[in-house]
Amino acid sequence: MSAVSTDWEGGNTHLLVLTTVGDKEAAQTLVKGLIEERLAACGTMVDAASIYRWDGKIAQEGEILILLKTHRDRWEDLKAAIQKSHPYDVPELLALPVQAGLDAYLHWVRTETTLEGEKHR
Repeated sequence: MSAVSTDWEGGNTHLLVLTTVGDKEAAQTLVKGLIEERLAACGTMVDAASIYRWDGKIAQEGEILILLKTHRDRWEDLKAAIQKSHPYDVPELLALPVQAGLDAYLHWVRTETTLEGEKHR
């Protein structure tokens, strides 16, 4: 097994999912819930500033950018969970295919987002 997997042919098995929320507490609550449900293996939270148009006006807000690492098999459930629990009416929700990654890390993501992970507890 190579140390780094590449999947340039479009059969991506992992996703990097992006969403934003208004504050750190909301980010932590959202991420913890998704990890508890095994919809994401990890969520990284980063302070961000967003400038956008909403209801015809330009707005600027501080936000928390959340980077979620998951397996593509979990996408539909992850999307539904975020739509249900997200504090925004229209949340940012983007799923980017992972083209390459460290085998051990991708294996960990897969294990943590499936029932396989339950066996390791």
